[in-house]
Amino acid sequence: MTIIFLLIGISLIVVLLFLGAFLWAVRSGQYEDTYTPAVRMLFEDADNDETT
Repeated sequence: MTIIFLLIGISLIVVLLFLGAFLWAVRSGQYEDTYTPAVRMLFEDADNDETT
């Protein structure tokens, strides 16, 4: 029975760490621009071909 309480405690600590990392990423602006990365890969080859 003790091991169940220990595993629940460890899992809560891991969940809080992941939640903290997610909130930090959201507040630092990591997820603000979701459109540009999808479009950037379409135009990278066109920029490289023009210079050669």
